[in-house]
Amino acid sequence: MVRLKDIAEHVGVSISTVSRVIQNDQTRNVNQETKNKIWQAVKELGYTPNQHARNLVHNKQQKSNTRTMKIGWVANPKQAEINPYFSDIYTGIRDTLTNQDYTLISITKDELENESLLHKTIHDLGIEGLLLIDRIDDSLIDYIQKTIPVVGLDFFYTNKNIAIVDYDRKEAIKTVVKHLICQGHREIGFIGGGANETYKDLHDESRFKGFQAAMDEAGLAMRLEWVLNTKWKMENSYDEMNQLIQNNPGHLPTAMVCASDMMAIAAMRAAIENELRIPEDIAFFGVDNIEMGKYSSPPLSTVDIPKYEMGKMAAKTIMEIVEEKVTLPIKLILPFELVIRESSAIKRT
Repeated sequence: MVRLKDIAEHVGVSISTVSRVIQNDQTRNVNQETKNKIWQAVKELGYTPNQHARNLVHNKQQKSNTRTMKIGWVANPKQAEINPYFSDIYTGIRDTLTNQDYTLISITKDELENESLLHKTIHDLGIEGLLLIDRIDDSLIDYIQKTIPVVGLDFFYTNKNIAIVDYDRKEAIKTVVKHLICQGHREIGFIGGGANETYKDLHDESRFKGFQAAMDEAGLAMRLEWVLNTKWKMENSYDEMNQLIQNNPGHLPTAMVCASDMMAIAAMRAAIENELRIPEDIAFFGVDNIEMGKYSSPPLSTVDIPKYEMGKMAAKTIMEIVEEKVTLPIKLILPFELVIRESSAIKRT
C-alpha cells in the first residue's frame, strides 16, 4: 500500500507538504511546481487518499460492506439544457439509475482536470462509477479507472479501451447519402463540425468520413465549397448556408446532408429566406430525430438515434460493472433508422 511517506521520498519533500497538497490545504502556500510533482507521483505510485477509495480499488479481493449507490455523470452542464440530443440521453440515465435506487451525481470536466479537486471529486464523494460524455484526457481516464469503473458515451469515446455505448455515425451518414442517391440526387453537400476540441478538424469526424466514403463509393465528386464546417453552432450553419447560396446562385447542391438536426434546421431557414423551395430546389437531411424536427417547415427528414436507450444502456452497463456482473469493457453499438419527412420527400428525375 502506497503511503504519504512514499510520495514524499519520491518527490523529495516533507510528508506534511504532501498532505497539504492532497488535502488542498490553503493555510500554507506550496509552489505550483512542487504541487505538480506531488500529483504526478500520486498518479505514478497509485496512491488513493482514503479508505473508501482503497476499498474500491481492491474490491475484487476485499469487498466493502458499504454501498454509496452513487454514479457520477461528467458532461457540460449546458449541453442537456440547450441540446435535446443530450437531454434525452441524460433522461435515460437518470430514469434507469433512479429505478434501481442509485443517485446520479453531476460532475464537471473542470472538477476532474483540477488536480486539487480530482481526489475530492472521485474519492470523497463516494461515487462507485463514472459516466463520461464530455471529453477528458486519456491519461485522466486511465487514472480514474484504477479507482472506479468508467463508461463512455458519444463520439469522444468510441475508440477508447473502456466500456462504451454509442451508435455508428459513419454508417448512419453513408445510409443517408445512399438514400439521397436513390432519390436521384448527384450533387450533394455536407454540413457538420470537427472532432477535436476546437471543432476545426472536420476530416477526422465520423459523420464526415461517412459522407466521403458514400460519395466515393458512388463515384460522385465532393465539392469543397459545398462542405460547411459550422463547428456545431446553429448560427454558423445559418450564416454559412446563406453565404453558399448567395455566392453560388447558378450552381447549388440539390441536397444537403447535415450532421445534426439543429444544423439542418438553421440551414433550412437560410434556404427559405433566399426563396429556395425545400425539397424542390434543395433537400435537407439531418441526424438525431429531435422533437423540433417534426415541427420545422417543412418537417425534417432525419436519422433516428435511440438517445433515451443510449442513456438507459449506459446506466445499466455501469451498474453491472459496479456490481461485478460484467468485467470486460463492453462495446454496445445501438441501431439507427431513417425517418423520411417532407424536407427530402420528392424524388428527382
